[in-house]
Amino acid sequence: MATHPPLSFLEKAGYSAGDAAANFVFMSMVLFQLNFYTDVFGLSAGTAAAILLWPRLWDAVFDPVMGVLADRTNTRWGKFRPWVLWTAVPWAVVMVLAYTTPDPAWGWSTGMVIAYAGITNTLLMTLYSMNNMPYSALGGVMTGDLNERTKLNSYRFVSVNVAQFIVGGFTLPLVAKFAQGHDRAHGWQVTMTIWAVLCLVLFMVTFFTTRERIQPLVEVKSSPLQDFRDLLKNGPWIALVAYTVFNFGMLSMRGGAHYNYYHHYVDKAAMFDFVAALGLTTPDPAGTGSLADALGYIVHGTRDQLAGSNVADVYNSIINMAGFATTIVVIMLSSGLSARFGKRNVAIAGFALSALQACALYAMPPDAVWGMLGLHMLGSVFYAPTIAVMWAMYADAADYSEWQTGRRFTGMVFATIGFSLKSGLALGSACFLWVLAGFFGYDTQQPGAPEAIAGYRFMSSFGVGALFAACTLCMLANKLNKHTTLQMADDLTERRLKAGLAPAAT
Repeated sequence: MATHPPLSFLEKAGYSAGDAAANFVFMSMVLFQLNFYTDVFGLSAGTAAAILLWPRLWDAVFDPVMGVLADRTNTRWGKFRPWVLWTAVPWAVVMVLAYTTPDPAWGWSTGMVIAYAGITNTLLMTLYSMNNMPYSALGGVMTGDLNERTKLNSYRFVSVNVAQFIVGGFTLPLVAKFAQGHDRAHGWQVTMTIWAVLCLVLFMVTFFTTRERIQPLVEVKSSPLQDFRDLLKNGPWIALVAYTVFNFGMLSMRGGAHYNYYHHYVDKAAMFDFVAALGLTTPDPAGTGSLADALGYIVHGTRDQLAGSNVADVYNSIINMAGFATTIVVIMLSSGLSARFGKRNVAIAGFALSALQACALYAMPPDAVWGMLGLHMLGSVFYAPTIAVMWAMYADAADYSEWQTGRRFTGMVFATIGFSLKSGLALGSACFLWVLAGFFGYDTQQPGAPEAIAGYRFMSSFGVGALFAACTLCMLANKLNKHTTLQMADDLTERRLKAGLAPAAT
């Protein structure tokens, strides 16, 4: 097999910046958006579920359209890279608008507020698709080397988890900080403005440091319908579509469930003792002037004043940061696992162990705050190796279609994966709210009711575990093993050399 030149550190790091930017929106959606709409916007559970569901389903439908556009885009910058540039500024603007709560002084009716939430969320999801689908496809055409793709995705998901560490750890504390003297709506607006500016900078880094190298043997001349028909013959792609629905449904369900689990089930006195042991408490609401206080990352008040403190926000942030930090370390240490055991086997083991870890959370008593931290970090150890290999497998699925048909439609592969991703996100959040309302009597006006707390415990553990188990079954059904991917890569490289499309030197 002809060797593809390795990607430089700058290009790998630059590519990774784009998904770091995307995760300032993605993780805000997964971890906080559900509760933002119910607690800050003041929407009912049913209305919030609809606003989360329909824009994401629209975005899922739009993804294949975006894939067709990207595959047929031809510029001096390539097919996919230009979309990162074109969407950067609109993304930043709409990101702020989506987390801006209409002021009651504006005199808007309830219907107008609901319409505003629905429109801004739909625009944000559409821009996410226009940016992130081509961005994901870009990784599949930067190199044809299987190991380089895995390394590229390892860089990508280290950056992703750094962004997730920042979002998960500092969003709630910053909201609380900027809400002082105002309200939480103002805190959210300022915090998301900061994240939006970071997104804009990171997208520019990606655009200016990356390059497309893999050219199709023939330009796409088939219809989108024919491309889709050919995809239906791609068994690995079908397995990955199903996996993606379950995986991202799990992420959105887990985000909402864990937020409520930590805020309503876990004992506040135990959380206070936990954060006090880390030096993150002060009896003076004015603060101490420390770095932690400057970030809002500190519990104000005494142990006897827990009802009005932000101890749950801080504990939730610590849990998130510990999990993401663990994920970063494990991704860096596990980059050789796929080369040794194959991407499919790594994914199967990771998802199966994650299912067991998720179910174990149900056994935790409300004061077991150290145990919850340890269990969360253990889950990150199990899940982390699956992250990079799964996105590399999407590029392998695009190779598989070219191997079968002689035509390459990377954009369509990633667009349909995007469809299943957005569908999973929408269904995960909506189903969480529907199950809580339908089976546990959840009422947004009484989030701490005993029945609702029982729902948080069940969905955080067995609900999440069931979705991890479904991911495991999808990977067992995926027949694209290590031997097949190596054979496929050899055959495609030979075809390209015969067609005069040798790998680019730089």
